[in-house]
Amino acid sequence: MTSAPMLPHALLGSLALCACATATGAPRADTTITVGGAEIAVELRAGHLDVSRAELMAWVTAGAGAVAGYYGRFPVARYRIAIQPVAGEAGVLSGTTWSGGGAHSRILVGEHTTPAHLARDWVMTHEMIHTAFPEQPPSRRWIEEGTATYVEPLARSWAGGYPATKVWADLVGGLPRGLPARGDRGLDHTPTWGRTYWGGALFCLLADIEIRQRTGGRRGLVDALRGIIAAGGNSQADWTIERTFAEGDRAIGVPVLQELYRRMKDAPVATDLDAMWRELGVALVRGAIELDDSAPKAAIRRAISAPR
Repeated sequence: MTSAPMLPHALLGSLALCACATATGAPRADTTITVGGAEIAVELRAGHLDVSRAELMAWVTAGAGAVAGYYGRFPVARYRIAIQPVAGEAGVLSGTTWSGGGAHSRILVGEHTTPAHLARDWVMTHEMIHTAFPEQPPSRRWIEEGTATYVEPLARSWAGGYPATKVWADLVGGLPRGLPARGDRGLDHTPTWGRTYWGGALFCLLADIEIRQRTGGRRGLVDALRGIIAAGGNSQADWTIERTFAEGDRAIGVPVLQELYRRMKDAPVATDLDAMWRELGVALVRGAIELDDSAPKAAIRRAISAPR
């Protein structure tokens, strides 16, 4: 079991509380926090939860802090999140994020959720990361889900409490699901669950490795994603994927995102994952991840894992 990510003190902001009511008159607690330069409005919807309000707010704040730490700031200036209790269930069940009407998410939380459930949750961070990329049409949803899938464990690891070995274990376990199967086409034409989430995540890892190779280790995918945010390319921007990748490439000084997209958008690109793990020095040994710092690309692996 991992602990909740620690929130950097520089990202802590104000906390304002008010008691409000829904349209039906049911009591509702609204809270606004400031994290990473953003105002985050939290609505605790009607229903029973075993965890306290303070524990829920610590969970939201930690997730926002992890996202702000990775991107250098929270991706949007204003964000709303509704926490919806679900009777009879336990754990963080699911989340959905929308860009229309301002960036906002809904997270379903089981009635019998415990602090331990919140401590190991990834859904909150994943949904918040969706605010960091311009909304794409269905054929290109893979880049939104893939980015969230790839960045989420890194952001939590950079914030503390989620070890690098677990980040690489997630990738080793998940990325095979993103490889093209028989009959698959490129990422823009294969909207299966595996290709959308893990195919998109594989695109991100391949881009991260190539960026670091072509810049001599000076830049990584994080710099491209931060560059997109700095140029105004969050979920509120009406940008094509081509424009978004162009802004990312401008930030890193090499056209990796645009070139990789041209290679992978229309054709199924095979990736030798076993060879990639050997070069990065990532091995699954008796069910546990071992990291080899003598591997040819171990420095790239360490750079990907290292907080910025």
